[in-house]
Parts: sequence; structure tokens; C-alpha cells
Amino acid sequence: MSVPTACGGNLFDLSGKIVWITGAGKGLGRAMVFALHDAGATVVLTSRTDSDLRELATELDGRAPNRAAVLAGSVDTAGFAATAADRIVRDHGHLDVLINCAGISPAFTRSEQLTDEVWQQVMRVNLDGAFYCARAAGAAMLTQGGGSIVNVTSVHAQVGFARIAAYAASKGGLDALTKTLAVEWADRGVRVNALAPGYFRTDLSAGLLDSGWGQRIVASTPLGRTGYPRELGGAAVFLASDASSYITGTTLDVDGGWLAR
Repeated sequence: MSVPTACGGNLFDLSGKIVWITGAGKGLGRAMVFALHDAGATVVLTSRTDSDLRELATELDGRAPNRAAVLAGSVDTAGFAATAADRIVRDHGHLDVLINCAGISPAFTRSEQLTDEVWQQVMRVNLDGAFYCARAAGAAMLTQGGGSIVNVTSVHAQVGFARIAAYAASKGGLDALTKTLAVEWADRGVRVNALAPGYFRTDLSAGLLDSGWGQRIVASTPLGRTGYPRELGGAAVFLASDASSYITGTTLDVDGGWLAR
């Protein structure tokens, strides 16, 4: 079972750890990549767009060479997730952390107008894809006797918000999956937690934040602003590292106090 290795050492140090990050090419995923890489991890980057990943890997190599690898593909395919996990173990010898960040929210519309196609697309990426990757990574971690999985959910897994039914349902399902996997795998050293961002300015949220809804969101946030993507990095490092070695099945909200209202 994985426990802190040194009393008084730097429990946030990820040196020697292999971290697989989905949704790594843009937005919150990209911001977490830098934080994890700066903490010493070797990062394996996944998204659908190979060019985004290779540009990111090149930038990371300029900071610390030979600690970034690229595996482009779509997480909503079970075969890709299994192949990716197998390749990581083959190439690096182990897989220590999965950050399940890939997600979409293509519709901001009333539920009665939400199409079957959009609903299914969101579920495939946000929930099915996260499960496929957690299952594949978890199998490797169980074999090696430890690891950490961090599922990126949302504050809307916990509270309702109009016009995002598919997104909220997918993240609520991921929150429940987090708790279930945590209970199943704790006795074999694999921790599973969730990271729930509030409102951060990314390509995914820009349209909403630039509308009248954006002003209402900021007014409802005790810190009085939206988040900067880099502000999610510390929470990701915490849940990935030995600093959180006695935490599993928990959701860490990073929301500027939005849920505390």
C-alpha cells in the first residue's frame, strides 16, 4: 500500500512518477500539466489533437527535457484507453497517476431542447471516457500495488444550474464513480479522488463567461472573480502526491467559494 516514503520530506515531490493526463492539450488540463511537470513528474499527454500535444511537449522539453510523452487519441473509445495504459507501462515501467481531465460541454440549452446526439456525445466523453481510462490505469496500478487517480468533475456535480443538463449529469456520474472506485481499490493501495473546479476562463467556458451569465457567476463567487487555470495546479499536485496519502473518495472543490454561498 502506498504511504509517504520519508518523514519530513517533500511530500509534494513527484520526481520519478509517471502521470497520464487526458484532455492535456488545452485549458485546465494544460495548466495542470505544467504544475505536475514542475513538481518533477514525467507526463504522458493525451487529447484528440496531436499537434496541440506536440507543441506542449516541446515547450515542456525546454523547461526539463525528456519528461514529456504524447499519446493522441479519443478517450471515449475503450480500446484506446486500454492500449494507452499498456503502452505507458511498457515504455516507462509503471503508471503512478491518472488525471482524468478530458471533457466537453457543447450545448448551453434548455433540457427540453437537448438532442439525443448531444446528450450521448457528452456522456461518451465525460463519463464513459473517464471510466475507460480509470479502468485501464487502475488495473495497472492494482498490479503494481498503488497509485492515484484524480477525476476532474465540476461544482455542477453537486448543485444544479440551468441549461447544462448533460454536462451536470455526466459530472455527477463521475463523482459517484470516484467514490465507488475509491471504496473498491483502497485496500490495494489505489486512491481515487475528484477535483471539482468552479468557473475558470478557458476555451470551454469563454462563451458563457462573456454573456450575461458571466456577470451573475462572478457576483455569486465570494472571491469576486473567476479562476485562473494555473490556480488548479496546486490542487492537482496535492491529490497526485504523497501529500494526500490518507485521502480517498473525496472531492476537492476549487471554486473561489462558489459552493459556500
